[in-house]
Amino acid sequence: MSAAPLLEHLRGLIRTNGPLTVERYMEIALWHPSRGYYATHTPVGADGDFITAPEISQVFGELIGLWLADMWQRAGTPDPVILCELGPGNGTLMADLLRATAVVPQFRRALRVHLIEASPALRTAQSRALAEAAPTWHDSLTTLPPGHLLLVANEFLDALPIQQFERRADGWHERRVGLDAGDALTFVCDPATTAEAMPDWPIGSVVERRPAAHTIARDLGERLTTQGGAALLIDYGYFPPAPGETLQAVSRHRRHDPLRDPGRADLTAHVDFADFAAAATAAGAQVWGPVTQAHFLKALGIDIRARRLTAGKSAQQQAQIESGCRRLLDETQMGTLFKVLALTGDAASPPAGFD
Repeated sequence: MSAAPLLEHLRGLIRTNGPLTVERYMEIALWHPSRGYYATHTPVGADGDFITAPEISQVFGELIGLWLADMWQRAGTPDPVILCELGPGNGTLMADLLRATAVVPQFRRALRVHLIEASPALRTAQSRALAEAAPTWHDSLTTLPPGHLLLVANEFLDALPIQQFERRADGWHERRVGLDAGDALTFVCDPATTAEAMPDWPIGSVVERRPAAHTIARDLGERLTTQGGAALLIDYGYFPPAPGETLQAVSRHRRHDPLRDPGRADLTAHVDFADFAAAATAAGAQVWGPVTQAHFLKALGIDIRARRLTAGKSAQQQAQIESGCRRLLDETQMGTLFKVLALTGDAASPPAGFD
């Protein structure tokens, strides 16, 4: 279905109720049940709009699988274990990490796979990729069964809707999406100043908030503290806090105007790791990192794994494996912008990769 009906839907909402918050605009553009981006697109992969680390190299998921096995052993080998992924995409990451756990058979037998996924199309892709794992799907963390939890989220937080605030001479105002004189979507500011506590950044600064991520951090912190486990979150973002407008749209692997053709492009924004960490800490969790993706993967032995994987392969296969690993590690690509954060309920020593 074309995105034009979604644009008309948004125009109608704005004419009736006034400009939408950026958060509400993102919710509709991404998650409208019949016209939103995730209802009408298969986003991940070379034929989609963007590609994530698991599609770049199988080593990424394999190392995460071994990291989870190590955390399980440190916890005393509980059985059963709730293995959960937030936003599993095509199921590639989960498939790779489960394959790696074959070297620890007792751990693999203890795992019960649960997936948090709202997109029907992606659930279908995941069911094909993970048929042997017999996963259970959920709309949110709240319906996960109780027990020891090992959770992974790769490029999940960045897609959660954000709020934007702009500092003007008279204070902070929330940004909204309205209509210009030509009936096109445009950013406007709420005339009233916001009552939220905001940092003392200079006039002209833009600050982004992500309420849904704050809720997830709190819920994870509470659960890990009371029931045990660990969470590993990988995403692109910044640390420490800083002002800046990071909302972006991607279509067919190219940047796209976030307000043009809503529903046709993925909408994301950088993750504020300090805010996420603070919310998890307030809920009782221990926070490790963030560290850069390059630091984390090198500490887990990506170079050794890549060498073993290339052994006996053709020159073309070797070049492909080496190229994928470089892309994950290079500071001009994913190595520095992408960061890794871990949460634990109770850990006496840093998890692997966070020394």
